[in-house]
Amino acid sequence: MTASTTASPVAPSAAHAHTHPTGTARDLLLSVIAPASWGTTYVVTSELLPDHRPMLAATMRALPAGLILLAFVRRLPKGSWWWKTAVLGTLNFGAFFPLLFFAAYRLPGGLASTLGSVQPLLVAGFSILILRQRPHSAVLGAAAVGTVGVALMTLTGKARLDPLGVLAMLVATALMALAVVLGRKWGRPEGATPMVLATWQLVFGGLLLLPMTLASEGLPDTLSAKNVAGFAYIGIVGTAVAYTLWFRGIERLAPTSLSLLSLANPMVATVAGFVVLHQSLTAPQAAGFAVALGALVSGQVLASRRR
Repeated sequence: MTASTTASPVAPSAAHAHTHPTGTARDLLLSVIAPASWGTTYVVTSELLPDHRPMLAATMRALPAGLILLAFVRRLPKGSWWWKTAVLGTLNFGAFFPLLFFAAYRLPGGLASTLGSVQPLLVAGFSILILRQRPHSAVLGAAAVGTVGVALMTLTGKARLDPLGVLAMLVATALMALAVVLGRKWGRPEGATPMVLATWQLVFGGLLLLPMTLASEGLPDTLSAKNVAGFAYIGIVGTAVAYTLWFRGIERLAPTSLSLLSLANPMVATVAGFVVLHQSLTAPQAAGFAVALGALVSGQVLASRRR
C-alpha cells in the first residue's frame, strides 16, 4: 500500500507490509493487546499516580521507557528518519500523552473513552486524504456502531462535561489517528523493528516533554511506592510493550482495521472499573459492551472480506 501513484523504490519495510496486506489472526490478537492495556490507564491514573500531574505522568510514561529500550536496541535514526521520528514522536507521545492525561484528570473515564472511540472514523478520513484509500462503507458503519456502543457502556446521566477536557481528548484522538496513517505510509527503515521505531519516538517525545514538565509542574518532593508501581506499569506494559505491538500492527493491518481495535480500550476500562473499583454495571452498560464487542469483531470480518 503506497500513498503515491508514481513509481518509486520500495523500502524493505514497505515490501514487508505488501506481503501481509490482510494480516492474520495472530496479528490482530497481538495488536489488540495495545489498546487493551491502554484501557487500564484510567484505573492506574486514579489509583496509583500522583494527583493532578498530567505533564509528569506523560513524561514518566514516555522517557524512562524510551531510554531503557534505547540502551537495549543501541540504534539511532538515519537520514530522513530523524524528521519522521520527530513528527511521529510528537504526535504519538510529545503531544498525545499530555493531552490524554489532561483529559483524564478533567473528564469522567466514560466520557473520555467515548470521545476516543471516534478514532476509527478519523483514521478513515486521514486514509482518504493521505493514502488515497477509501474504507468500505460497511467498515465505517461498524466504527460508528462501535462509538454508539461505547457511549452506552460508559456515559451516565451524571457525566460532567468539561469543555477543555473534551477539546483535549478530541485533539489527542486526532493526533493519534494521524500518526497511524503516517506510520502506515512511511513504513520503517531497513533493518529496524517495530521496537526500534517505538524507542526512537518515545525518546524524542520524552525529551520534548521533560523541559515543559519542569517548567510547568516541577518534580514532586516524594514518590510513594504506589506511585512508583503505577509509573512502572504504564511505562513498561502500557507503553514499551504496547507501542511495540501497536507499531507492528500498523505495518501489517489496514489503518481502519487497526483503529477498530481501539474499541478494546473503553471495553477494558469498563471491566477494570467494575472489577477493581467495584463500580456497578447497569443493563444499558452491558448492552453497550455487547454492541461495542460486536462492532469490533464484525468490523474486522468486513475489512478482511473486502481485502
